Amino acid sequence: MLHTRINSKDQLLIHLFFHRITFLKFQEKNILAKKIQNIEELKILSMLKMQEFLKRDIKSKDSWNPAENFRMAERALNYCQKLNIQLLLNEDLEYPELLRQIADPPYLLFCRGDINILADKSVSVVGTRRITPQGKIAAKEFAYNAVLDSCNVISGLANGADGFAHQGAIDAYFDYCEKGLDTMKLGKTIAVMPTSIDQITPSSHKKMASQIIQSGGLLISEYEPGLPMATWHFVGRNRIIAGLSPATLVVEAPAGSGALITADFALENGRDVFFHQVSFNESAQKIDEISKNTLDKAFEQKKVSKFKKENTIEKYIEAGAPVIKDYKDYCQVLKEMPGKRALEMKQGELFKLD
Repeated sequence: MLHTRINSKDQLLIHLFFHRITFLKFQEKNILAKKIQNIEELKILSMLKMQEFLKRDIKSKDSWNPAENFRMAERALNYCQKLNIQLLLNEDLEYPELLRQIADPPYLLFCRGDINILADKSVSVVGTRRITPQGKIAAKEFAYNAVLDSCNVISGLANGADGFAHQGAIDAYFDYCEKGLDTMKLGKTIAVMPTSIDQITPSSHKKMASQIIQSGGLLISEYEPGLPMATWHFVGRNRIIAGLSPATLVVEAPAGSGALITADFALENGRDVFFHQVSFNESAQKIDEISKNTLDKAFEQKKVSKFKKENTIEKYIEAGAPVIKDYKDYCQVLKEMPGKRALEMKQGELFKLD
């Protein structure tokens, strides 16, 4: 049952306690949080007791220390209160419904900025860090025009396509401010971070993160303040980016890139995936070929999976993913019959639209 946001310290500690347990599934955390409402019970919660509640054997590589987990939850809550970080539980009314529907939604979200924008129209924009000059322009212009259409732009605050998408959205806001125009109807930009909510990576994007909040946007992480970043956090971040929107646009993505992992998450959760036409420019194609050759060699040496090797733009295009030229074209495809754009591309008509 959905409810308004929880503010009592004890309830927040309970949820932080279970959020921190990595060997529990999303629904299991919800079950335990409902069964255990006493703070003192948390401090002595054994693995055996959790197994009894959940009716399954729990296997974890990590040692379980409930008292230490509670101490860390308390530490995280103190940080959140000190830094004015908002906690959004998966059952809160403000928690985005689209994200709640994915296979593995975050139990808690840590937020800085305006959480109310999570209910607004949105599109996720992702792409390579090795973005071409044409790709930079495409990402910025798409985001700029999306924001003018009251559409939020969601990305991952990384170098490359992510950063230029955020910047396009920010530029729209400051352009309106400079002209004395009303910014209330503009879309905003939302950055989903692979780091803890109190850290910004890359550090060169600290100013951008500040501007995102200043322009009415939002920073999101599922990782508590002070938590060290792990490499798998990037993949976790990607599933949230895909989960927050009904559609994901890929702006240049070499074979095996993180942007294509995001696209895969989007498809797995029944969302639309689009590719920007700039993905097929000459420079982007050269980067893609280098990436494919590198992956082929790594696969032969058993250093990468078959999925990573075969995760290419071509795979999505062949499956019917539309290719768009700009935000206006993106909106047009949303109105078209599914598969129409893919058919045009196969017939060689797509790029005759210029």
